[in-house]
Amino acid sequence: MRKSRFTEAQIIGMIKEQEAGMPTTEVCRRHGLSTATFYKLKAKYGGMEVSEAARLKALEGENAKLKQLLAETMLDNVVLKDLLGKS
Repeated sequence: MRKSRFTEAQIIGMIKEQEAGMPTTEVCRRHGLSTATFYKLKAKYGGMEVSEAARLKALEGENAKLKQLLAETMLDNVVLKDLLGKS
């Protein structure tokens, strides 16, 4: 996944600017992003505080590690079943 050029704090700041009354097109122009990207970020980070966004990122990282461990374990099980079945 491509890394965003904005930090969570910057993204939340942009969303708060827009919610405070600044037009979306002005926010996008000031920060150099498209309106589609802005709304995609707003869907993910809207209504969050910076600490919540940091926690979300940590949980996503933990979830990725757990998925990797599960995939490796399932692969080990398949290999063991194949070995035991061919004996």
